[in-house]
Amino acid sequence: RDRFAPGALAAEHGDALALIVRPTDLESSLQRLELYQRLESAIDSAGLSGSLEAIAGHVALDVAQLRAMLRDLATLVPGTLGIALLLLWWLFRRWLVLVIATATISAVTGLAMSLLIGFDQPFTLITAIVPLLLTALTVAMLMHLFNAICNAHANGLRGEARMRSALRSVTQPTLFTALTTASGLLSLMASPIRPIAYFGLVAAISTLAAAVLCVAVLPAIILRFDKGEWRHRDGSLGGINRFTASLLRPALRKPAWVLGMATLILVGAALQVPRIKVETDLYSFFKPSHEISVATRSVEEALSGVMPLELIFTGSAMDVLKDPQRLSEIARIEAWLKARPEVDYSVSFPQLIAEMHAAFNGRQDDEARPLPDNAMLIEQYLLFYDGRDLGDVVDPAFQTTRLLLNLNVHGARGLNTLLNDLGAYLEANPPADLSWDTAGMGRLFAEQERLLIRGQVNSLYLVAFLVSGLMLLLWRRIALAGLSLIPNFAPALLIFGLMGTLGIWLDMATAMVASVAIGIAIDDTIHLLHGIREQRNRGRDLTTAIARTIRYRGRAVVATTLVLCAQFLLMAFSPFQPTAVFGYLTAAGLVMALFFDLLVLPALLSVGFRRHWSVEKIYN
Repeated sequence: RDRFAPGALAAEHGDALALIVRPTDLESSLQRLELYQRLESAIDSAGLSGSLEAIAGHVALDVAQLRAMLRDLATLVPGTLGIALLLLWWLFRRWLVLVIATATISAVTGLAMSLLIGFDQPFTLITAIVPLLLTALTVAMLMHLFNAICNAHANGLRGEARMRSALRSVTQPTLFTALTTASGLLSLMASPIRPIAYFGLVAAISTLAAAVLCVAVLPAIILRFDKGEWRHRDGSLGGINRFTASLLRPALRKPAWVLGMATLILVGAALQVPRIKVETDLYSFFKPSHEISVATRSVEEALSGVMPLELIFTGSAMDVLKDPQRLSEIARIEAWLKARPEVDYSVSFPQLIAEMHAAFNGRQDDEARPLPDNAMLIEQYLLFYDGRDLGDVVDPAFQTTRLLLNLNVHGARGLNTLLNDLGAYLEANPPADLSWDTAGMGRLFAEQERLLIRGQVNSLYLVAFLVSGLMLLLWRRIALAGLSLIPNFAPALLIFGLMGTLGIWLDMATAMVASVAIGIAIDDTIHLLHGIREQRNRGRDLTTAIARTIRYRGRAVVATTLVLCAQFLLMAFSPFQPTAVFGYLTAAGLVMALFFDLLVLPALLSVGFRRHWSVEKIYN
């Protein structure tokens, strides 16, 4: 029957009791994990494990995220590395290739982890994706290097001459692809959400380091230890060659049809973009059957919501909160909030004063708890009841108080709706002369929606600027630089269209996909355009240059896409939803980019450059 127990310490019908733990000074996930484990140990020692229904709240949520990250790292990092090594073996059948790939990936991911430590950044659900991403990017660079060595070997070159030929073929595109990928990652630094910003910075630096290793360090190691033959395995590449040829034929024979279909697809994707829902709900990162999801539902059904929100009121002088009129204004706002469906439970300083007043007047059984209308009486109550619990809601100077709320909504959209309505209500009905603000996890979650939108827009602007500048620097012609962007920004639009169609939220994980996909996808475009330019410089006509490039470099493009997609799709099997969504959306973007590179790019060259520009002028 206690006024404060139902919804917090006891269920309405008395069939559930809660122990509320309010920790202080927990700055890291490891500290929260230690507290969680101590709590479990204490419950077990007391013989209450059989009665334990749920452990919920934000410490439990953080512990669940930490365990999910560790599980992903323990399974996905070896898994992505294993897929990469299997595909490298399938393509090249060299033990030296596997040893070099393993050592290079270890060096690059080790550098990334060292950078996170050096920047004093925690290992979060965002930065946990860094080693998986870098494994995929490093393998893609290695694939192009090994493919170039095989091509040089097929041309009759051996030893140092073979390596010099391979480096002439891949050094410039590898460095520029690293720069473009790094630009896409660095654009994430425009996000005001620090884990996303440092994800971009660390991954960008490590990508550049991987490129330097591939073109400056590995060639010397290969020359020193290489004792075998570098040959493409026809059985492994025959299917790839047939696939690239099947895309090249319509691109060169019916380019207008190809471009028309691509335009229709992009328009359809653009129409789906407005349907994207911006939302952040950490509880949705787990499946409904997950332990933290079940625990949260149990607590919210028996007691109250687990999302805390605080409303802070501050007066202009000491003891202003002993004034009955000001307390009545706070009580009015609390009553308005408790009528909202999002609010399950509240505790406030006026509530405690009303309880004191009811106790002194023998009215504790009454439903109504009126506030005293005399400031001196309130002063006397506080003299008698001065205690620790009072300090939870008011400061010793009685100048600042907080209204504590338990909410049953977890997502940023629902929280923003409540906060916006609260702001409008307080603007229309101000709390006397008190200033007000909001705080707590509810405020933090609500802010993430605004920060995600701003960060996504800023990131796209920045990646467009950086990549465009690099393409202009590489090709030295506005027309070619502009053309090279189409097959790479188009997949980003298709990713957003896919999100709108499937109802995938724009959250902390998906906010990184577009920039990462653009940065990776443009790598293959650079390799193809660089090959076409080499063929043109040898005197071949545009159609022949495109065909030969697609045949010899296209298979490396397809192979790298296969490796990257296989690694990202492995991430899609993670039970942790941010990792899974990042994996399959990035894989989808890379598949789209592959088709644009092998189908739309040749069609663009065939239509635009053949009819309107001199090829020599563009490439030379």
